[in-house]
Amino acid sequence: MDDLLIRQAILCDGSGADPMRADLAVRAGRIRAIGPALSKDARQVIDADGLALMPGIIDSHTHYDAQITWDPHVRPSPALGVTTAVIGNCGFTIAPCRPQDRELTMRNLTQVEGMSFEVLQRGVRWEFQTFAEYLAQLRRSGCAINVAAYVGHSSLRTWVMGPAANQRAATEDEIAQMAALVREAMAAGAVGLASSTSPAHNGAGGAPMPSRLASDQEHLALIEAMGASGRGVYMVTKGAETKIALLEEMAARSGRPVMIAALLHNGTNPDAVFADLDAISAANTRGHRLIGQVSCCALTMEFTMASPYPVEGLASWKPALGLQGKQLCAVLANPAFRQGVRDELAKPSTFRLFNGEWDKVHVVEVAQPRHRELEQRSVHEIAHKAGKDPLDAMLDLALDEDLATIFTAQLLNSDESAVARLLNHPHSLISLSDAGAHLTFFNDAGFGLHLLGHWVRERGVMRLQDAVRRLTQQSAQIFGLPGRGLLREGYAADLLLFDPATVGRSKSRRVFDLPGGAPRLHTDALGVKGVWVNGQQVADATGVRPDAALGGVVIAG
Repeated sequence: MDDLLIRQAILCDGSGADPMRADLAVRAGRIRAIGPALSKDARQVIDADGLALMPGIIDSHTHYDAQITWDPHVRPSPALGVTTAVIGNCGFTIAPCRPQDRELTMRNLTQVEGMSFEVLQRGVRWEFQTFAEYLAQLRRSGCAINVAAYVGHSSLRTWVMGPAANQRAATEDEIAQMAALVREAMAAGAVGLASSTSPAHNGAGGAPMPSRLASDQEHLALIEAMGASGRGVYMVTKGAETKIALLEEMAARSGRPVMIAALLHNGTNPDAVFADLDAISAANTRGHRLIGQVSCCALTMEFTMASPYPVEGLASWKPALGLQGKQLCAVLANPAFRQGVRDELAKPSTFRLFNGEWDKVHVVEVAQPRHRELEQRSVHEIAHKAGKDPLDAMLDLALDEDLATIFTAQLLNSDESAVARLLNHPHSLISLSDAGAHLTFFNDAGFGLHLLGHWVRERGVMRLQDAVRRLTQQSAQIFGLPGRGLLREGYAADLLLFDPATVGRSKSRRVFDLPGGAPRLHTDALGVKGVWVNGQQVADATGVRPDAALGGVVIAG
């Protein structure tokens, strides 16, 4: 007897082939049969007339490394159709980690990923030190979805170099030690190596995340160590100083794919992202596999000036990094500091999050009733009415409210015609949800549903079957995930059942379900009828099922 039979669904099988109406049967966690009229002898039968069935979404850019240790349901991803998540992106992992480095690791995540230090203190279960022990803990604890894990460059540096990891270049001996750790991690099941050279990535006290101090020699040595296993993906969030030519050399010397993040359209420098994609295409014609991670979502963040992630990558913001309370307020009030920020914003940049587009920065919520009329108005409008410079207007308001004012900024990817080009580029991968990080700033965990609803149904920039392939088989092939990403007999029953006429994601809302009751932004699924991981239902139309079995697996790369 089958465990599940889904009847008369519109099958989008993940290959890009035209949809077809068929039944699909599941037994023992795998797809047993696909056909026009299968036997109804199953424990659960679902009549899917008019609904679409596809492989579960593979989210290739998440940061669930910490959350997964206290929340095996990795909310909200399962309810949003995700059945496999790749964690450890940008190299911001929590393994390997020595006991004496745990607090530093958490404080780094607090700064670079917008996570609450108190939540991390309460939540993270430190039952490991090495990367292999971390994977073993995940296997013991279980997870609602499948997980593939990068080993992280910043964690490797901290393990080998201690407090010096974010202060200097590594010696040849230290690089050799890190390379040995990479080989051990790949043997233990890492899906690859992740790193960052982005100036937006700062850790505790505003210091650069450790990987930013790595030399080209170090990056090359580590990717070659990864490639020695004959598998693995090297993922890097690159800064302006990291050239595509260097990343092509890494792909050539390691023989492995290089995943480049984050390729987002910048309205103030509109051609830059396409120049990078042209360089990526050229590398592929030479047989060196480079992939650009792009997003189907406009990058919009909520923030306060107490934790202003959108501007923390500015060099001129460095005097304010790591400060709190009166010290931070003093810097924000300083005219020289403000002029430095204005001068930097006046210069064009490719990789900056915020580019001085004040009409795209709005006040969401004020702390003082006397400022209520400013809510939902742009900083540009507020500044014009007050006869002030926009930066002054924003900082003056924040200081008057003890930095409690909540702002929102539409930072990148706001030009939909340009984003459509990114989504359809032959060497792009639609990704960048950042699920598990920046929990109070934004929530793009529903990126796949947004692609299916907004870009396929509403905008018509790609066919449904092509969007499904981009969310499933493409990632499975890149990461080497056998038996996943397609609807095929014998493949894992990772499934998403949805209504093509209504699929999408809701607006974000604030919920308070982190350890200690701390808040995060949450997005509800629209049009999702069911999600299965290895044949176990983990979500339905109401969201994550609280009784869902932890049937996900840790996928060895």
